[in-house]
Amino acid sequence: MDQTLLNTAPGAATGDAPLTAADVRAAAERISGKVVRTPTEYSATLSAITGADIYLKFENLQFTAAYKERGALNALLQLPEDRKARGVIAASAGNHAQGLSYHGTRLGVPVTIVMPKTTPTVKIMQTESVGGKVVLEGESFDEANAHARKLETELGLTFVHPFDDPHVAAGQGTVALEMLEDVPDIDTLVLPVGGGGLSSGMGTVARDMNPAIRLVGVEAQLYPSMYNLLKGTNLPIGGDTLAEGIAVIQPGLFTSKVLRNLLDEFLLVSEPAIESALCLLLQIEKTLVEGAGATGLAAVLGNRELFVGRKVGMVLSGGNIDTRLLANVLLRDLARSGRLARLRIGLQDRAGALFKVAKVFHEHNVNIIEVFHQRIFTHLPAKGLVTEIECEARDKQQLETLVSALRREGYEVKLVETE
Repeated sequence: MDQTLLNTAPGAATGDAPLTAADVRAAAERISGKVVRTPTEYSATLSAITGADIYLKFENLQFTAAYKERGALNALLQLPEDRKARGVIAASAGNHAQGLSYHGTRLGVPVTIVMPKTTPTVKIMQTESVGGKVVLEGESFDEANAHARKLETELGLTFVHPFDDPHVAAGQGTVALEMLEDVPDIDTLVLPVGGGGLSSGMGTVARDMNPAIRLVGVEAQLYPSMYNLLKGTNLPIGGDTLAEGIAVIQPGLFTSKVLRNLLDEFLLVSEPAIESALCLLLQIEKTLVEGAGATGLAAVLGNRELFVGRKVGMVLSGGNIDTRLLANVLLRDLARSGRLARLRIGLQDRAGALFKVAKVFHEHNVNIIEVFHQRIFTHLPAKGLVTEIECEARDKQQLETLVSALRREGYEVKLVETE
């Protein structure tokens, strides 16, 4: 990971000041009482693990389970009455869709959301349940966005961008305003970066409140779009990331100008790191976050030397994750930690063979979950077979002891890797 400083002079001006701390403070007054003022809590356990004082901002406790409500509401409240009456439109298959739909409906503003045809049904239903009218168009976000722009012109609607809009970014910045009001001595903020709305808004007001504060941007390694733009690199972009909330191909033009003069560090985090951080938050804090919401912790865990001894604030930006995907992530984490494993064992096809193997598991107190036999697709002789046993151990050491015992008994054992 490249940890080069992006701005060696904390507090540097943003040139033509497309976004100011005053904008964020005005947004805070505007949306006060209409969104949840989420808590900022100290995590003793995560602090002990990382060597830093960790403060978590629980934006997954918003009504739509994400910070996106703040920017959407701030933008809606500044629309002239005639534009409110005509309605707004956006292209989104995520948290922006729900935040805009929820607050638009609450304010009596018609909201149309264009989503790709490939959008999971659950996201369509969630958006419709809070009052949005969903239009399915195109096979990708870019195609859906183009159609939204077309409808904007044809129907006279107002387009509300999910991040590249000063009103939206100012609303998102209220997250940092609240954090630093609650814990003024936070000296480092770790900011998830996708299009840049949250990070530019938070960074702007945080730097105003504390010119010496350290601002660290974090992007998913598979989608380093803002990283490439600000660092002058050409890393590949694309892939199936767990952090879909910050998986942006084209970062914001306005937000990139703001961030260029704000960020002190910019880090990339891998998929396994995001998965592990998500699981850790669930296990330790008993709180559910989506992939993007876990990137801050992933960055700190993967770069401890940059954060040791500091007071670090991070945003749990959202909690909307598909339950089946969540189950996969949790099981993969158990496999990485050695608590869950699949062992491929070569046996002779004779009576009692499986019993003898199971006896070794019993002797080492390792629980067998499932057993799979394979007689056809194997390199073994016709009288041989391959058995795959899914099992649950106390920890990696107990699993390694079991494997050693099986090999001493003469079995060919291979651990089936998760990745």
